[in-house]
Amino acid sequence: MAFKFLDRERSIAPAGYNRWLVPPAALAIHLCIGHIYAYSVFNKPMTRLIGLDHTATGDWELTTLGWIFSIALFTLGASAAIFGKWLERVGPRKAMFAAALCLSGGFMLASFGIYMHNIWLVYLGQGFLGGIGLGLGYISPVSTLIKWFPDRPGMATGMAIMGFGGGAMIASPMAVGLMDFYRSSSSAGVWETFLSMGLIYLVFMMFGVFTIRLPHEESSQNKSESKPKKDPYVDADTAIRRPQFYLLFAVLGLNVTAGIGVLGQASVMIQEMFSAQSVPQHMVVGAAAAGGFVGLLSIFNMLGRFLWSSLSDKIGRRNTYSIFFVFGALLYILVPYAGKIGSVVLFIACFALIISMYGGGFSTIPAYLKDMFGTRQVGAIHGRLLLAWSLAAVLGPVLINYMRAYQINKLGLPPAEAYSITMYIMAGLLVMGLIANLLVKPVPSKYFKYQ
Repeated sequence: MAFKFLDRERSIAPAGYNRWLVPPAALAIHLCIGHIYAYSVFNKPMTRLIGLDHTATGDWELTTLGWIFSIALFTLGASAAIFGKWLERVGPRKAMFAAALCLSGGFMLASFGIYMHNIWLVYLGQGFLGGIGLGLGYISPVSTLIKWFPDRPGMATGMAIMGFGGGAMIASPMAVGLMDFYRSSSSAGVWETFLSMGLIYLVFMMFGVFTIRLPHEESSQNKSESKPKKDPYVDADTAIRRPQFYLLFAVLGLNVTAGIGVLGQASVMIQEMFSAQSVPQHMVVGAAAAGGFVGLLSIFNMLGRFLWSSLSDKIGRRNTYSIFFVFGALLYILVPYAGKIGSVVLFIACFALIISMYGGGFSTIPAYLKDMFGTRQVGAIHGRLLLAWSLAAVLGPVLINYMRAYQINKLGLPPAEAYSITMYIMAGLLVMGLIANLLVKPVPSKYFKYQ
């Protein structure tokens, strides 16, 4: 049977296999699923599918399209939680194969939905089916790398999750280039772009599927650099009944909530805080400069995922998150001050560091879970913890958007001053995260099993 190749037993590496051959497989998956961070490049063209150069009657509105991103991120967390134990049972190769089919199939179904101008097919394809691909693709390489690098789990997860943060840097210019290539007098080039990207990502994700390996239990490399023969672990079903799981759920959720709202409003925020009504003309930030600011945040998001998680191998996961929460809260408090004194440099520096810690939170949490619950079922536990991301993806933008609207429309504040209270709220969330982090204690030995 051809599909026997996908079985867990067929993906176990021979003794002495070089573990540095595994990260490229993980990176191939995460660079592909990271396209979701670039999804906004489709928004404007998808509001002009009928009018082509303008929004015509029958074209979709931005509020309608915004649900695609929300459904995809919610499904990412939900599918990671549902399929986490299945991943640990069947192995990464089969899970990554399923992720590739779901992600690629989601692009293709959404392409057909755009061609037919049926938004429900787009929701089903890009949101639901593609979201399952995101969830499976996110957790399977991370779980595998932790098994290969138990001596440096932070660095290992950072290598993969850095790809998720950097995937938008590939997807954005590729999508724009393909839409320009396919655009014609009768088409905006969107459905053709979706179809092409689905096929391209299928090829690259299959590279990850064919090259991923699980460590050999008797590998001399693993003996000397990694784990002992008896590896204690907490079963995933037991882990979610322990207070450590819910404290780490809060730790991740509060860190993400504080960062993700800013990511969605970064361009608007810097333009409103440094507009002609609030700062001298030479300090005004226009649309082009704001676009550069967003690109800079993407770079810090990506680098933070590797650098902070690697640092956590040296100073510990708890200390790393304490830095995120203490330093992050101070930076959020500094943001309104930067706007008040008209310092664009201070504003950009604050948010660059904030977003680096936002990204670092994602890549450090799998290693934190490994420290708490052991290696064996970390993929299943990590998958369930990602529901915190789903909740934060809703809560963060709502806090930013609605607080801003309330202060402008109800309190009559100018847009430049409408973010101050929100920044203080974000700082407060990080203080709550710090408390949760400090309450995390080791899991009692009686809950551990042995391989």
